[in-house]
Amino acid sequence: MMGGRLGDSIGVREEVIQKACKLSMKAHEKSPGKPYVHEKNRGPTEAFFAFPGSWAVEDWYSRRPFGEIKVDVSKFPSMKSVGNDEIALVNEAFSRRFEELLSRSSLATEVEKAMSDRKQIVFAGHSSGGPMAILASIWFFEKYIRFNHYQIPPFCLTFGSPLAGNHIFSHALRRENWARYFIHFVMRRDVVPRIMLAPLSNVEQGLQFILEFLNPKSPHYLQYEPTVASNFLLSVMRNALSVASRAACYLKGCTNLLLETVASIVELSPYRPFGIFVFCTGNGKLVVLENPDAVLQLLFFCLQLSPEEENSEFVHGMFKQHLAYESELQESLTMQDVTYLINLVDVPLSADARTNDAAALNDLGLTTRARLCLRAAGELEKQKLENQKKIDSNKDTIKEALKKIQEYKMSCEIRKVGYYDAFKIQKENADFNGNVKRQELTGILDEIVEMIKRYELPDGFEGRKEWIELGTLFRRLVEPLDIANYYRHLMNESTGPYMVKARPKRYRFTQRWLEHAERKPVGFSSETTFWAEVEELRVKPYAQVKDKVLRLEEQVLAWVREGLLGKDVFLDESTFNKWWRTLPFDHRSGSCLAGFISK
Repeated sequence: MMGGRLGDSIGVREEVIQKACKLSMKAHEKSPGKPYVHEKNRGPTEAFFAFPGSWAVEDWYSRRPFGEIKVDVSKFPSMKSVGNDEIALVNEAFSRRFEELLSRSSLATEVEKAMSDRKQIVFAGHSSGGPMAILASIWFFEKYIRFNHYQIPPFCLTFGSPLAGNHIFSHALRRENWARYFIHFVMRRDVVPRIMLAPLSNVEQGLQFILEFLNPKSPHYLQYEPTVASNFLLSVMRNALSVASRAACYLKGCTNLLLETVASIVELSPYRPFGIFVFCTGNGKLVVLENPDAVLQLLFFCLQLSPEEENSEFVHGMFKQHLAYESELQESLTMQDVTYLINLVDVPLSADARTNDAAALNDLGLTTRARLCLRAAGELEKQKLENQKKIDSNKDTIKEALKKIQEYKMSCEIRKVGYYDAFKIQKENADFNGNVKRQELTGILDEIVEMIKRYELPDGFEGRKEWIELGTLFRRLVEPLDIANYYRHLMNESTGPYMVKARPKRYRFTQRWLEHAERKPVGFSSETTFWAEVEELRVKPYAQVKDKVLRLEEQVLAWVREGLLGKDVFLDESTFNKWWRTLPFDHRSGSCLAGFISK
């Protein structure tokens, strides 16, 4: 709900958009001989890589119903929900095509050559070339931007692209602050961006026909079969309705048990939008939207037909829209009649409202129901920000409680007893007071974790430096106390080892935050579980756990040197020291820790 030129607002010049669209259409002509079109801009700034689409059904759906798989985290380590450890889903056929392109072409070499010339990389694609541009962009972010090997982020420009990943794509890209570099242009009535909302079984018969219709090299190019096209459109719309309706109920907080039952029976598409969407109304106007929940609703509602539009000729025109991006954008970028839907909670409900926003929504054909769904998406986003604000208000409380825990730890050192053992024994008032602060802190962190599990916080929350640092300090000070409490009450005898059965999510989540932020492998920052390992090892025969003991000693040495573990673990009366002295003499004499422990 702001004005201005499109290029200025999304960070991409209009001539770059037009060039990317032109090359994306050109890539179809060069395929299959060339896996992509590479062209340097005559100016000093951009290098373009445009990918062709595929017109074979197996390159859209690898299998039924929707053909999704988990992303390869070795190539895309950021594509997950960090705390929840939920890996993103990607369309397998698109992913396979990209893997083949990357391994069998000179794409990586040419990209690095453009980087050496200090170019901004622009990945682009039309139709199913769009997912190739998307995956290439994420690959670039992961390989070069995330590790600071290159400081100029790429842009991904797609035109009529099908959806390629699930909601974790949007969540992860927004957390990494990469989503704003993914810009998708969608014609109001283009069916292709909605296809992946339908299962293969519902569209298989008509999909090959539609792909042949759209393929400029096919003998059936633009040859129209009204019945097949209408049935295909109806199937896509029906499935889009199911997905959008289920999502709308979530947005509105609906708890209809019948709907939940149906949703558990009917398989719904996992694919969801992400990035910036630019909807082309068909009359030269553009509507820009970033909220992924709102975009999903528009993908459905913009496809609706009025009674007078339900005829073969109009449906024929809908399918031809997929091939009209170049001409449409040329007109739209000249007109610069752009509406930015930002404050969705203020979307006008009436088609009669005399505002630019109302006019744009009318051009998209949005009903009152559609506008209510947009408002609900805005309200959910607003609620997430309110939740974050509430959590941020607890930062001072957390810091003050952590300060008290730190003071408790120091008082234990003065008493020549480790604070793990002091807390486990619980002899002094200070131990009791430490327990009060522990419970206060764990309650606050548990509330945060529950919100993260339900995706009730902004996507960027787990990437915020202040919370990563605060969560790490919390984990390092408080988890040893939780472990002490666990073994003090012999809970391991009924529940099992702390690390296997009982470690709270508040520590798993905060550990993952740090490991992800520092690009460390999973489990790297496990120093806070040291005492749990000691408690389990000390009750087992040495011969049975010898290798684990050696590994733990090496870790302890590294943690002590890095200041992650205090030297109080070596005090004479510490649980660790007492156990370590029971180890065989040959082991102790050759141990890397022998110098830390008094004879």
